[in-house]
Amino acid sequence: MADQVNVAGGHSLSSHHARQRMKEQFKANAARPMYTGVAQTAPEVLPHVYSSTSMAQGNLVSQYGTKYMLPMGTVRQTYEEYEEVIIPPAKPIPPMTAERLISVSELDPLVKGSFSGYASLNRIQSIVYPTAYGSNENLLICAPTGAGKTDVAMLAILRVIDQHRFSSSTASITHIRQSINRDAFKIIYVAPMKALASEIVRKLGKRLQWLSIEVRELTGDMQLSRAEIAKTQVIVTTPEKWDVVTRKPTGEGELASSLKLLIIDEVHLLNEGRGAVIETIVARTLRQVESSQSMIRIVGLSATLPNYKDVAEFLCVSPYKGLFYFDSSFRPIPLEQHFLGIKGKSGSLQSRKNLDQVTFQKVSELVAVGHQVMVFVHARKETVKAATSLREMSVLEGNVDDFSCEENPQWSFYRQKIGESRNKEMKTLFDKGFGIHHAGMLRSDRNMMERMFEAKAIKVLCCTATLAWGVNLPAHAVIIKGTQVYDSSIGKFVDLSVLDVLQVFGRAGRPGFETSGEGYICTTEDKLTHYLEAITSQVPIESQFQAGMIDALNAEISLGTVSNTGDAVQWLGYTYLFVRMRMNPFVYGIVRDSVGDDPQLGGKRKELVTIAGQKLASTKMITFDRQYGGFYVTDLGRIAAKYYIRYTSIEIFNKEFRPKMSEADVLAMLSMSTEFDQLQVRESEVKELESIMECVPCDVKGGTDTTRGKVNILLQGFISRVVVDDFALVSDMAYVAQNGGRIVRALLEIAISKKWAGVTTVLMGISKAIEKRLWPFDHPLRQCQLKPDVLYGLEQWADEWSIAQLASFDPVTLGKLVHLNEHHGAAIITAAQQFPAVQVTYDLQPIASDVLKVVLKIERAFDWNIKVHGTSEPFWLWIEDSDGLNILQLSHVVFHQTTDLLRVNFFIPIPDGQPPPFFIIRSISDRWLGAEDAINISTDSLIMPDSSKLHTSLLDLPFLTIRELGGTSILEEIFSRQLQTLNSLQTQYFWNLVHSRRHSLLCAPAGSGKSTAAQMLVWYVIRIVDQMSILEAPDAWVLITTPTKASALEIMSELRFGSRLAATAVEYGADTGVFMRPKTRTIRVITAAQLLDAFTNRAAPADIIGLRLVICENLEQLDATYELGISLLRLALQSAPTRFVGISASVYDPSDLANWFDVDPPGLCSFRPQDRDQSLHTSKHTFSIPYSASLFKAMARPAHRVIQNSSGGSSALVFVPSRGQCRSIAMDLITRCTLEMETGQGYVPDSISEDLMENYCARLQDAALMDFITKGVGFFHLGIDKGDRNLMLEMYAEGIIRVLIVPKDSCWTVPVRAAVVIVMGTQYVHFAEQGTLRQIRDYTLTELVRMQSRAVQQSGIGQFHLFCQAEALETYSRFLDDGLPLESQLMETQTLADLLGLVVDGSSDKQRIVDALSFTFLSARVVSNPSYYGFASQNQNENLSIIVDRLVEALQERQRSRT
Repeated sequence: MADQVNVAGGHSLSSHHARQRMKEQFKANAARPMYTGVAQTAPEVLPHVYSSTSMAQGNLVSQYGTKYMLPMGTVRQTYEEYEEVIIPPAKPIPPMTAERLISVSELDPLVKGSFSGYASLNRIQSIVYPTAYGSNENLLICAPTGAGKTDVAMLAILRVIDQHRFSSSTASITHIRQSINRDAFKIIYVAPMKALASEIVRKLGKRLQWLSIEVRELTGDMQLSRAEIAKTQVIVTTPEKWDVVTRKPTGEGELASSLKLLIIDEVHLLNEGRGAVIETIVARTLRQVESSQSMIRIVGLSATLPNYKDVAEFLCVSPYKGLFYFDSSFRPIPLEQHFLGIKGKSGSLQSRKNLDQVTFQKVSELVAVGHQVMVFVHARKETVKAATSLREMSVLEGNVDDFSCEENPQWSFYRQKIGESRNKEMKTLFDKGFGIHHAGMLRSDRNMMERMFEAKAIKVLCCTATLAWGVNLPAHAVIIKGTQVYDSSIGKFVDLSVLDVLQVFGRAGRPGFETSGEGYICTTEDKLTHYLEAITSQVPIESQFQAGMIDALNAEISLGTVSNTGDAVQWLGYTYLFVRMRMNPFVYGIVRDSVGDDPQLGGKRKELVTIAGQKLASTKMITFDRQYGGFYVTDLGRIAAKYYIRYTSIEIFNKEFRPKMSEADVLAMLSMSTEFDQLQVRESEVKELESIMECVPCDVKGGTDTTRGKVNILLQGFISRVVVDDFALVSDMAYVAQNGGRIVRALLEIAISKKWAGVTTVLMGISKAIEKRLWPFDHPLRQCQLKPDVLYGLEQWADEWSIAQLASFDPVTLGKLVHLNEHHGAAIITAAQQFPAVQVTYDLQPIASDVLKVVLKIERAFDWNIKVHGTSEPFWLWIEDSDGLNILQLSHVVFHQTTDLLRVNFFIPIPDGQPPPFFIIRSISDRWLGAEDAINISTDSLIMPDSSKLHTSLLDLPFLTIRELGGTSILEEIFSRQLQTLNSLQTQYFWNLVHSRRHSLLCAPAGSGKSTAAQMLVWYVIRIVDQMSILEAPDAWVLITTPTKASALEIMSELRFGSRLAATAVEYGADTGVFMRPKTRTIRVITAAQLLDAFTNRAAPADIIGLRLVICENLEQLDATYELGISLLRLALQSAPTRFVGISASVYDPSDLANWFDVDPPGLCSFRPQDRDQSLHTSKHTFSIPYSASLFKAMARPAHRVIQNSSGGSSALVFVPSRGQCRSIAMDLITRCTLEMETGQGYVPDSISEDLMENYCARLQDAALMDFITKGVGFFHLGIDKGDRNLMLEMYAEGIIRVLIVPKDSCWTVPVRAAVVIVMGTQYVHFAEQGTLRQIRDYTLTELVRMQSRAVQQSGIGQFHLFCQAEALETYSRFLDDGLPLESQLMETQTLADLLGLVVDGSSDKQRIVDALSFTFLSARVVSNPSYYGFASQNQNENLSIIVDRLVEALQERQRSRT
């Protein structure tokens, strides 16, 4: 039967056929030569690998088939309950010939002072010293625990300090500490856990104190303010916290920009679940080094690292210079290792019983000879169980006295101290010589346990692995009790990792405390061989990055460092995963052949990032352009990255989150977060959880039987300040509160991004409830420092009174009200007056038929106390719809001590021009419960303006040539140099504009040739030669008005060429009298201020003679000065035949502007922005980062890509908020260009020779500009020397400078255009009142239109890229597309009031004032849009009369005050 069985490959399984195949194989083997005759390459020998075995240099490990023999001297013994293998300590390696210990006395003063108390460096430190302190090489130090790796880190820190010192020749420097430039560097020390971070801070802080170097902890428990970060040079943190910090673009995140040294301790954690975080922060740092072209040194420290070459490659460590490997023979204290295989079936009662018995036996043997022992278990509750079991067994065995520590001189002291702890188990066990230690205990209890063990006040410490990772405690022996560990992520027990075993063994026999050490591992019999092989031959550490890659990718996309699959593939190349995929592809599911075909694994990396991108897209955290591979972060993804929320939690929120949710609903959803998955419900806790559940106010979904129910109960219990007895529950409650607060803030931002009003209010309350540990229904003054009896009286007798009402009481009355005395009443009043509150007033100003501007004034209504409020008090302010469902607009405002009033403008869409009956304004403090208010805005009297129907349709007409303009050859002579034909808009309006005597208004897109057409009109009027001459008098003149001096001078320069041909004078208003009659034909150009001054100074004559034409340019920039100047001019010329022509960019509604100039329908030409003849492509890019340096760094990447992708290497104008930001943004662009283009010439075209560049550079006055122009980047603003400014414009015109950076305030003066215009941000910093108050303001729409006009090209396609905040996009887009809204500003300034007396010759005749006002733009707008100006009627006379009454009353009041 067996003979018939065949395998898939066709081979028979019969014994006959098998024997035949074996014979054939033997023959083939015998035919092979014994030696191939080919020399094999000798294994590479690295200079700094120190090992007692010959195999270490090859870095071979058991995964590759190598099985090592146990060390010489190993003993194997078998007992009834267990089998034991004892491995003796490794023999030390003798020193090399050139080796010597470096004496501290021969080191420089900086190192010597930091190593006080040291006679010399130890052997490892002496070997590493030349590289650690004498170079900037990245380092990887692999050495046994206790070998002094922290001191190597200290040498690297001192290297950074030494590199940032002022010159010692400075006379004022008398001590080394004075020579250190502390603001120039930051050093980050990443410790694996908080316990180790505290120890590192203590050690480093003590040793660097003499240099006045600040060392601080930045972890989940210890936060730092911006000021504290600025004063700190060395920050000790955890991998997760540093990941969070570097994800932030502002605040703590700005730390990364000044980072000079990154130290990663216990880097072998790469093999653990947290290893993904280490890979993330290293990859981010390495990419930062490349992107910023900065020097950041990386130092990796590890006690146990088998495949050190791979980790060195990951950390960019040179294997010949920066890699140092020292095996266990370098342990300062010899370690004897004991491997115990406990008999009995794994998990059986017999096996557990044997484990307890063997553990007690080994502990008893060690304690009996006077040693201290650490017993490591794998669950927090097991620490108490193990200690209790050992204590009970010692009673049975009768050796209790061996464990007693009562003879210790400090025992009584610690006995008293431990009595202050709430941990009952800790108190009970201490009396018998036992202690417990785990991360769930309060930090104060953990610290006490460590001090007691160090003082030998306890002999046996039962602890979890937390203690192995860095807490420096003296112990002769460590015992690992069991090797089964529960993994919450997969929901089952797994083997204790080999790295954990090695780390625990490293805690035995610490130098300075013990002369020898013993390490015991008690495992099951079937696992004994596994741990023997793993510990002696060592297992390579693999990457765990794939488990966390999706969240890590989202963080990079959110930061802007990864924008497509190509970037992501490159980013993945910086990870340890990439290194190990090439070295050990099978583990990562890669076929060996594919590595040969694709050595850099580009295909595999693309597959991984594509899968991750698809997952993020499915959770709506990004949008993924699958065709082009683009990644675009969404609000959801940005918030998840900011608050460190897993994508699995976002999946849950997507299903559960709703616009309307109660507090109970929100708490239930929050409790479902996967961040809490590791919390388990223990049987011993259920009763206490049930009792807590009875005390909390919200219903708990899931009860006490589920993790989410437990989380919900603990979070509510935390807010309610419930006292918890079970110490494990105390720990869980702290964990839930810390993470719950973070997740609630994330949910709050998600709700805000979705504009859900109801749930946003609920989440704000819960967020503050967790922070304050108070419920929203508690009395608000509980947040103040009032005594308990005062709070009791307040809640008992004055609970119905509001905070404002309490603040208005007098102390005696209030004291009686709360049944207390006057002093208590005064305390309540003080608290009420300091309780944050704001008073909000509003104005409703329609700016279009379907857009309402709401102007809010927020006034501080509380007394500032620096102790109570600190430096700032933030408030949320929003407008929600009448249903209270949707947030229409939202703002986050901040009050400072000097701030009394803030102004906020909201733009609300009004569909179909029909406003709802009311809106709701809601103000809520970001920190204080109960500090909120809601105001209903009635729209009953609101009048929305009609939509404009006066826009001119663009006609399809044949273009007029310059020869066809008619009437005179002067136009051809002047304009033929710059154009041969008119564009479509000019063709359509030319005849109406030029061949007409009517008043005209021309509104057209910026850059469409309006000013050129106006100049044609001027020359036509000046030199017409036919008999219909408009100017019959030789001294007739034309007046051109502009809003600014810059635009006046620009027009002057454009008119000069024609003035010579036409024999006509061109004058600037500042050089002559504005209304002085010229002696020859003249064109006079003046500014709005000059025009108004002419009337103010009574320089205007009674009759203005000879003025035939007034052209009012740039009416879109109409302000109070410009409007009043034109109005007074129109009033003065009301009976004269002077023609008025208004020129403006496209406006939303031109009707009232036309009425103001008395323009009849044929004289009005109003085109929309999209009617522009030239091709202009507008793109909008939104950013969610607040205004900061990080915002512009994030913008640099897309800005560079826009410049680089422009056709034919086109020039670019980049508008930035201020002059001070020009150079930093230029550096960001140059850095990005250098990285992506891999060239050192920046944006300079290849065709530009070095000689030509040198010739231009030689003409520079400011040498600092050379670094920029040699990279093709220049600047334009008035702060630059005029010669350099003109030189850069010349280079820009010649194409040498390709990118010109211009600050916002120079947008009106920059004389050039570009094929690409980028507006990098639409906010700027405004300093009010002598620069004391810093306010962030938005660009005006007119400024954006001006910037947009710089992209208009006579030929080709212009590109306009707007980079702005997400919330501003809708408003900017609307009016850039539909035209600018234009309103009168006369009522917003004192200009009109100041001129009132002059206009009416000092009389108070109100009717004359009304008549004068009828010539203003305001008079038309109070009819068309009365609500904007605060009127409820469209009656012009009535509204103007009200304005006049107010003006006259104000004038009379001023006159009375003067007398």
